[in-house]
Amino acid sequence: MSKVVVLDYGSSNLRSVAKALETVAGSDHSITVSNNAKTILSADKVVFPGQGAIGQAMSHLKEQELDSVIRECILNKPFLGICLGLQSLMGHSEEDGGVNGLGILPGNVVRFEDNAKDAEGNAYKIPSMGWNQVYQTKSHPLWESIEDGSRFYFVHSYYVKPDLESDIAATTDYITRYTSAAARENLFATQFHPEKSQHAGLTLLKNFLNWDGSV
Repeated sequence: MSKVVVLDYGSSNLRSVAKALETVAGSDHSITVSNNAKTILSADKVVFPGQGAIGQAMSHLKEQELDSVIRECILNKPFLGICLGLQSLMGHSEEDGGVNGLGILPGNVVRFEDNAKDAEGNAYKIPSMGWNQVYQTKSHPLWESIEDGSRFYFVHSYYVKPDLESDIAATTDYITRYTSAAARENLFATQFHPEKSQHAGLTLLKNFLNWDGSV
């Protein structure tokens, strides 16, 4: 049985992520929510969820010394970031007056343009909240059995801009075309919430549980 740890650093959606993982885990995987470094480092797979403001998130990670734990985990095991768990991997975010991220993926986190309007003259709402299509830009084991253009659930005012095109795994259109999933080696991270995305989201989570980290 593989051990899967959901990283607990004070985020508010940990239980919904853990419950969704338990739904697809069956008897092959154990799901644990923990902020204990030893427990996290001993896991076979790690999930880094998050929602809220990045400034507070980064402060909590550093206070609990989980930033170094995340970096170590990414070196040698399948790792899934969700929402703020994607944004925190970048080098820098405009949010909260400017906050440095973990710097694992080079790039920045920027806010959607204010007062933008669609072709009919209707104002876009910020945050982007609701279902939107995700267009896969490269093949990946986590996309298995998920049709290109499938709809996932989003809640965010900021989005990531990776420096390297090779790190982009999917894009989505809202005000602009932006990166909605990133991937590199044994790391995969999404701007959308798979735990709130019904069948497509549960399929992605199941694919993660079955993933050995190779691409």
